[in-house]
Amino acid sequence: MTLFERFDANKKIYLSVLIIGYLLINNTINATSDWMETTREGTPDFAMWEPFIWEYSSALSNIILLPLVFYIWQRIPLRLSHIKRQLAQHLFISLLYSVAHVSLMVLMREGAYWLADGNYNFGPVLREFFYEYRKDVWGYVFFVILYQLYQFIYRRLKGEANLIDSEPPEHDIVEVPEHLLVRKLDREFLVKVADIEWMESSGNYVNLYSGGRIYPLRATLADLTERLKSKGFSRIHRSHAVNHNAIEHISYVPSGDGEIQLKSGHKLNLSRRYKDEFKQSLS
Repeated sequence: MTLFERFDANKKIYLSVLIIGYLLINNTINATSDWMETTREGTPDFAMWEPFIWEYSSALSNIILLPLVFYIWQRIPLRLSHIKRQLAQHLFISLLYSVAHVSLMVLMREGAYWLADGNYNFGPVLREFFYEYRKDVWGYVFFVILYQLYQFIYRRLKGEANLIDSEPPEHDIVEVPEHLLVRKLDREFLVKVADIEWMESSGNYVNLYSGGRIYPLRATLADLTERLKSKGFSRIHRSHAVNHNAIEHISYVPSGDGEIQLKSGHKLNLSRRYKDEFKQSLS
């Protein structure tokens, strides 16, 4: 399994760890900076733990709210049209985001100070909210840019594929396609079926591996393999199918399972459940 394949299989976990790590590191730096800058001028008028409560309450509020914000961005993706309407939408979303962020943050601080037998004073609401909103809107823009950059890179690496004439013809006559129509970055590309090395079941999709790239197709592995059988594709595992022309060699183990080495260097498991049928398809 390649590095991208491992990331793709666990992308939500990796992205969550990355975002949480960034927020905690950034806010830890902010907290220590607050303390260091104050102590330069003499004895501070607050305890050392207080800047960490301020910053970590902000970070934790962001961690809670960002999944909802990402969901909203999926529902209203950025487009090159209707710029004014999109700006108005995001300005409104950023305002709601800031209200929620400040509210959660203040509640957490109030709770922390109560546990420490202290009293947290947010200050004049309008003034302090404007102060926080300036930072929140900049953070909102920062995460929008990162989100769009991630979507761009992810789609470039994985690709998006749709099968030409995906509905089976009538009269049980199955027409085998020569190409896959690949839609990616608002362009369409034709990918040869013969260039696909292997296929992998992934939920409601089948990942097509071709030329070092991955193209997700909405289909089932069983149906797609059956349709491409005449092109030299065979099922070799519950989750995998392979193109015969991409095989370098096959090895077997005493348990009855096997391993298929592809010309690209990738290795696939050959399940004994599919071994006999696979060997017949090679003859």
